[in-house]
Amino acid sequence: MTTRLLILADTHLPKRAKVLPEEVWSAVDEADLVVHAGDWVDVATLDELEERSSRLLAVYGNNDHGELRERLPEVARAEVEGVRIGVVHETGDSKRREARCSEQYPDLDVLVFGHSHIPWDTTTATGLRLINPGSPTDRRRQPNCTYMTAVAEAGEIHDLQLHRLPPRIR
Repeated sequence: MTTRLLILADTHLPKRAKVLPEEVWSAVDEADLVVHAGDWVDVATLDELEERSSRLLAVYGNNDHGELRERLPEVARAEVEGVRIGVVHETGDSKRREARCSEQYPDLDVLVFGHSHIPWDTTTATGLRLINPGSPTDRRRQPNCTYMTAVAEAGEIHDLQLHRLPPRIR
């Protein structure tokens, strides 16, 4: 069996954009599992992703309050095709990130995180893979807004792809 993943974070709706890009919604429809690493900002995005996703694994972020914190955990975990996946919004400063995450999440194979809006894909000395999809709505100092897709199969994550979105027309 294989599971197609869509990996998102930092959607910040409706502050950074009014809606998610249509390309992201198409990816939602194609995914078997949508992973969202927090900073939703509005409940409507969570409601719509829950409705349209086959399965959702998600957490709240530092900009999420009220109902979002009531409905979502700070850390989420799931085993998908033999891959132990964790999701958290913040991992702290990039300095020592690998060592810190290896210490905090020794039971995981993959940790998806957000907060920085900077795409990230590294593997720690202990074998923990750290993935940040960036943001599909707020590129900050990055050249593009981004999200990721991947495949979970036979205990591994493979075919991880960073998708760069075209600039929004305001």
